[in-house]
Amino acid sequence: MPIERRSITFVPEHERHGRVIDQGPFWFLSNFHFFAIAIGFVGPSLGLSLGYTALAGTCGILIGTTFQAFHASQGAELGLPQMIQSRAQFGYRGVVVPLLATFVSLVGYNVVSTIIISQGLHTLWSVNRTMGAVGISLLAAVLAVWGYDWLHRVFRILFWCSLPLFSLLSVAVLAGKAGGTMAPGGGFNAAAFITQLASAVSFNVTAAPYVSDYSRYLPTRTSRTAIIVNVFLGSALSAIWLIALGAWLATHLGTADGLMALRQSGDSVAPGVGSVLAIASIAALVATVGMNAYSAMLTLATMVDSIRSVQPARTMRIVLIAVITLLWSWVAISLSGNAIGYVNEMLVMMLYFLMPWTAVNLIDYFFLRRGRYSIPDLFIPHGLYGAWGGRGLIAYAIGFIASIPFFVVPNVYTGEAAARLGGVDLGWLVSIATASAAYLALSWRFDPAAESAAIARPPQGSNTARMSEENS
Repeated sequence: MPIERRSITFVPEHERHGRVIDQGPFWFLSNFHFFAIAIGFVGPSLGLSLGYTALAGTCGILIGTTFQAFHASQGAELGLPQMIQSRAQFGYRGVVVPLLATFVSLVGYNVVSTIIISQGLHTLWSVNRTMGAVGISLLAAVLAVWGYDWLHRVFRILFWCSLPLFSLLSVAVLAGKAGGTMAPGGGFNAAAFITQLASAVSFNVTAAPYVSDYSRYLPTRTSRTAIIVNVFLGSALSAIWLIALGAWLATHLGTADGLMALRQSGDSVAPGVGSVLAIASIAALVATVGMNAYSAMLTLATMVDSIRSVQPARTMRIVLIAVITLLWSWVAISLSGNAIGYVNEMLVMMLYFLMPWTAVNLIDYFFLRRGRYSIPDLFIPHGLYGAWGGRGLIAYAIGFIASIPFFVVPNVYTGEAAARLGGVDLGWLVSIATASAAYLALSWRFDPAAESAAIARPPQGSNTARMSEENS
């Protein structure tokens, strides 16, 4: 199977070989690893009980996955990566603002993932942390270079390897055969509950800016409902499952290391099971790091193209992935400390940056333009959508700024409003509410019919060239 040649350009119908049935297992596996287990450690680390941690995690995942899944249908309908479509709201050059937020989120996810994998490898098998981080990063980069089809193939294999292993462990937990004893203490605390909920929301919202990257090879005729349902069920079920499992491990095994707890519990079921579980979980997370590297490449390519038009050939793709890999590897190797703390801090910060974007994008797509866009105009600086999308940029800024007083970033910053609320984090809710209201208010005179002629116009000349992509 050759290296994928498409990147940020339109995927024509004759190349749409994806299957909607593959979306469920793909997104299931993307959350089916010990990063999700680590999220289940957040609540107990703040004094939250097992039950309340599982409840907060479930509610947060359901909220976050709703946003993620509705973005997913855009890939098949437009045949484009997610952030190219955002040029319609933010402008050809203005889209750099949400692109920066998305890029930082993707790199941040890979930094934290690399840290927790390398720490886990060192703890379990005495692997040198630096060597572990380098090996993880290289494997992920190779997968990202090969692209869409290889990602789907590897995810499918790992899905069928991981599912029976975690099913066995979960049955053992329910039967009381997974070791450990319930630690004393733990109860309900509003600030801890909301923090756990926000971490769970962020876990799947962070996929919203790139979920369409993995559905853009689906045929245009694919049912919107089918895409949304498959992505929702895949993403939500695996995350809820492992966050609850993580909460159980955190409250029963007395360790802050999710991978160590996973092996310890697995070995209580049968000798060696824990090590196999740990290996499967590491493989799934490395594959997810590769997925994030792939989407970070698309994000960075879009950013570069928005500043200066480029022809994104395979050479550019390899160079960008190499740069991104060096960046996250260097940061991950430079950092050390509490992995659970990194997970929580990174997730809530990603949520603050991405919530105003998702509000603007979904309102524009489903309520204003209703999925009708001029694809050629997304590839030219002064086309239908302009260089700078004032409405989208202003709404994003309003959503982000309004939420700052409500931010709660553990050990880093607590906003004045959040402090008055006892440390309860409502920043992400304020962000999406104000960004949505602002975009709707700024769009009250918007007439989608005025764009109909441009949308119906067939691509020609330079527009056609910008939609295509070189093979080399």
